[in-house]
Amino acid sequence: MVISSTYVLILIFFIVWMIFFDTNSYFIHRELDEDIKGLEENKEFYKKEIEKDKAFIEKMKDSSEMEKFAREKYYLKKENEDIYIIEDEDSLKNSKDNE
Repeated sequence: MVISSTYVLILIFFIVWMIFFDTNSYFIHRELDEDIKGLEENKEFYKKEIEKDKAFIEKMKDSSEMEKFAREKYYLKKENEDIYIIEDEDSLKNSKDNE
């Protein structure tokens, strides 16, 4: 009987040690699995962003598309050309609210 209770105590001690205190404990594995899941989600997000950027780069290879983008985004203009920016009243109210 003494032998079996010794084995049971050792087994219980081993299980408790492996779950809570060991460097490969259950809690550490669970935390690492959550980190892996988050990194895989980031990986999918960045793959989609890379695809968007590749499509944009392909689009910008056309000089007329590049000119259109520069004019719309950076308000670039040709020589002797005037540009007028027309904003709706709603957008003016929103920009004042943000200040």
